[in-house]
Amino acid sequence: MSDVLDRLRAGIGTSRVSDWLEVDQPLIDRFADATLDHQFIHVDPVRAAETPFGGTVAHGLLTLSMLPHLMSSIAQADRPPARMGVNYGFDRVRFVHPVRSGSRIRASATLAALEEITPGQFQQTHDIAVEIEGENKPALVATWITRFFL
Repeated sequence: MSDVLDRLRAGIGTSRVSDWLEVDQPLIDRFADATLDHQFIHVDPVRAAETPFGGTVAHGLLTLSMLPHLMSSIAQADRPPARMGVNYGFDRVRFVHPVRSGSRIRASATLAALEEITPGQFQQTHDIAVEIEGENKPALVATWITRFFL
């Protein structure tokens, strides 16, 4: 067990990048239905085309909600053999750039901290940037805190 934790601690400061994920209109529409947020900039391509965005854009919270999926695609040989992991929260989230429908996003995650909370319970802090393919600015930046139980 301590060898796994030593490998995790050695990874502090290491960045990893996820696979790309296309954020298409059907995904945006399903998120709008699930959250009851049907603002036209998300679901009405005709009206959204008349905005500075030039078309529909994903909800910022949709992009944020993709983090578990994006992080699951990051191959981590040193991932702990956890019984369970949970979201603990975010210290900071900023929506920097809109994600246009049809764009591809990926997460760049840097392990910033790892601490033992109680015996067998650990907290990880990751600095995250969700990149948009072909854009200079990220869609969002966040400090994400998760806990896992060994």
